[in-house]
Amino acid sequence: MATIWLKSPLAIWTGTNEDASGGVVIEGNTIVELVAKNALPSVKVDQIVDASEHVVLPGLINAHHHFYQTLTRAYPDALDKELFHWLKALYPVWAGLDEEMMRLGTQLASAELLLSGCTTASDHHYLIPVGLEHAIDIQVEATRALGLRTVLTRGSMSLGEDQGGLPPRHTIQTEQTIIDDSLRLIREYHQPEFGGMTQIALAPCSPFSVTTDLMKETARVAKQHDVMLHTHLCETIDEEDFCLEKFGLRPVDYLEDVGWLHNRTWLAHGIHFNDEEIERLGKAGIGICHCPSSNMMLASGICRNLELEAAGSSVGLGVDGSASNDGSNLVNELRMATYIQRLRYGSSSVSHLDAFRWATQGSAKNIGRSDIGTLSKGMLADIAMFKLDEIQFSGSHDPLAALVLCGANRADRVMVNGEWRVKDGELIGVDTQELMVKHRAAARRLANKAEL
Repeated sequence: MATIWLKSPLAIWTGTNEDASGGVVIEGNTIVELVAKNALPSVKVDQIVDASEHVVLPGLINAHHHFYQTLTRAYPDALDKELFHWLKALYPVWAGLDEEMMRLGTQLASAELLLSGCTTASDHHYLIPVGLEHAIDIQVEATRALGLRTVLTRGSMSLGEDQGGLPPRHTIQTEQTIIDDSLRLIREYHQPEFGGMTQIALAPCSPFSVTTDLMKETARVAKQHDVMLHTHLCETIDEEDFCLEKFGLRPVDYLEDVGWLHNRTWLAHGIHFNDEEIERLGKAGIGICHCPSSNMMLASGICRNLELEAAGSSVGLGVDGSASNDGSNLVNELRMATYIQRLRYGSSSVSHLDAFRWATQGSAKNIGRSDIGTLSKGMLADIAMFKLDEIQFSGSHDPLAALVLCGANRADRVMVNGEWRVKDGELIGVDTQELMVKHRAAARRLANKAEL
């Protein structure tokens, strides 16, 4: 195993208080040493990477996404709508997904994430029409080929429009089919060990698209096999009204009723909680994934990040679907999160360092990972390196602040599990232009199917 020294970075944020001004030493897939300023590594180094022009961070972690939605960015029928109407416009389009579209959507999203400094991503795929029963298998294959670490969630929808749910009937599955496939995916792909590149979580889409029985059975299976649980919750007031009408419960009360109120659960969005609910969520150790661009695009509201963290919840960061963002650029979300949270709490209460924490340590806790999220001895070598040589950084003074405030959008180098996946701002071993040509053709084909 080669030993690599990322030497003397321009700036470094480790997520710890340890001095790493002299750089980071990696052996195999693990960080073995942080080097103090003007010091030398204590181990023999095989390769030195000059990091003097780089801002070095733990690899960014995307705790909520929908890869397939890269195929419907800026889709005309879904423009200028809020969540429920936006979903109703897009569900019939997404029902036309096939295996090639799924593969290309996953590849494109993964490539975009890696280029933005993301080393681990959780994807929430819940839409499995007839013919796409192996959607998660396709994602496993595609993300492994690109070298992206993943927590792929087996999503589900079982409550159709004719049963009082939101999705069209032809986009849902039976509960037994969902549970059987969840068990198969855990058995075949879940790698719970230190350094696992692929993990599986279970993720019914939302209270308005699955039955209560499925929520309870999913919780039972997840507990039995020690995997994480994930769903959308409290994204909009409409969802709150739905839960009150359908179940006679507010969303958090419903979550507790179905056995989800514990520390193996993380929730996407989590905007519309009251004070008492925030305390309960924090006490239970539930994670919340903040999705700032999506929340602004759909006008859903602003997550209460600081209060959630103070109560004990982990707050992570996610790009959400590329049809409600409309991108998969995680470093851009640091800027969006900083600004929208300042809008809630004030400029003096939210720092760019908070955004670093949300996108690394917070997201790692969200998805149940203790081996990523900081640059420290014994942690996995997932690292993002950014240059500040583009025009928007000219005249900046604090490199860490500039990365967020001046609008970084592309990493120069990205390492996942000790292997370089991005060098000189380009993906290694991927013909990005060819991928884009195929992806655009798939997007056109999906739109054409919807028009027929």
